[in-house]
Amino acid sequence: MPPPWTEMVAGHRSSTRDAVLDATAALVASHGLDLTMSQVAEAAGIGRATLYRHFPDLDAVLTAWHERQIGRHLQHLTAIRDRADDPADRLPAVLAAYAGMSRHGGQSETAARLHRSEHAARAHDQLRTFLAELIAEEARDGRVRGDVPPTELAVFVLGALSVTGELSSAAAVQRLVEVTLAGLRPGA
Repeated sequence: MPPPWTEMVAGHRSSTRDAVLDATAALVASHGLDLTMSQVAEAAGIGRATLYRHFPDLDAVLTAWHERQIGRHLQHLTAIRDRADDPADRLPAVLAAYAGMSRHGGQSETAARLHRSEHAARAHDQLRTFLAELIAEEARDGRVRGDVPPTELAVFVLGALSVTGELSSAAAVQRLVEVTLAGLRPGA
C-alpha cells in the first residue's frame, strides 16, 4: 500500500529542503555568503518559485543552513568526546576540534549577523553547557582545577579560543589550545 499523501508531501518537502541546504553549503564553500536566491535555486536543481515556497528570502535560507551547520558541529564535538579511549584525552581533543572549526568561520557582515542570531545564541548556550559538563568531569578526576566553577571555566575556554580566526596557522591554533589547557590544570 502506498504511503498516505501527507507523508509523500512531507518527504518531498524534506528532500527539497535538504537539497537547498546542501546547495547552499556548496555555494558558501566556493563563493562565501554573498549569494542570490537564483544561485541557490539553480544549484539545488529547483526553480526559484519552488525555492520561495520553502524559504521566503535569502536570510531564511542562510539561517536554516547555519542552524544545520551548528547542529552538525555540536554533534561532531560530542562524537569526538565519545570516541576518546582515555578520559584524559577527551577535553584536549574537543578543544582542538572546536578551535579548528572556529578558525575556519567566516568574518563577513553576513557571517557576523548569523552568529548574533537567536539560533546561534541557543547553540552557544548548548556548547557552554557541554563544555562545563566535560570540565566538571575532568575536575572530579583531578585533571582540571576545582577552585573555579566549571561554567566559568567553560566561558574562559570559549573566550580564549574565540580568536583562532586571527591566527595564521594550524600550529598557532594548537599552541593556543595548549595554553588554554594549561590554564585549566590544577595549580594554574
